Amino acid sequence: MRNTIVTLEPEWVNTLRLLDNRPLDDFVKELAILELYRRRQISSEKAAELLKMERMEFVRFASRQGIAFYDMSEDEFADEMELLSEAV
Repeated sequence: MRNTIVTLEPEWVNTLRLLDNRPLDDFVKELAILELYRRRQISSEKAAELLKMERMEFVRFASRQGIAFYDMSEDEFADEMELLSEAV
C-alpha cells in the first residue's frame, strides 16, 4: 500500500477536529470519498470498498450526509436496472 502525507494548516486541523472526534486521517479520508462520490468520480461500489462497507450500507450513509443515491448518470442507472433485473 502506498501512503501520502498531507499537511494541513493548524486552522484546518482545529476546524476539522470540531466536526468529528475520530482520528483526523479517517475523517479526512471519509470526506474525500464522499466528495468524489458526490461528484460522480467514483461509484457507490468503489466508495463502499474504500470505506470498507457493504454497498447499501454506504448508500444509506451517503444519503444521511445529504448525497442522493438516485442522482446518477444514464449509464449508472442502466447498470442499476440490470442488477435489479438479475436479482428478481
